[in-house]
Amino acid sequence: MGIIIKPIVTEKQTAITEKMANRFGFRVSPDANKLEIKKAVEDMYNVHVVSVNTINYSGKNKSRYTKSGLISGKEAAFKKAIVTVKEGETIDFFSNI
Repeated sequence: MGIIIKPIVTEKQTAITEKMANRFGFRVSPDANKLEIKKAVEDMYNVHVVSVNTINYSGKNKSRYTKSGLISGKEAAFKKAIVTVKEGETIDFFSNI
């Protein structure tokens, strides 16, 4: 399994990218460190990474009521990386579509 799982393309992340055109979000492997994330992004997208900020999200407990009773579960925990690339460079997530 690779370091980068998938790019984050949500409304909130898109707003951040529009405000600061050189920041992009990725969902990454939980055991990856900043140096590994930097190298993986540079190799995959051919850009120069200036900085990497990481955020660990713990899984939230969820429950719902159904006909058969209360069902309890947990969302998956994940790690998110906000990558800042060099000024003037950009990453196009939709170029392969």
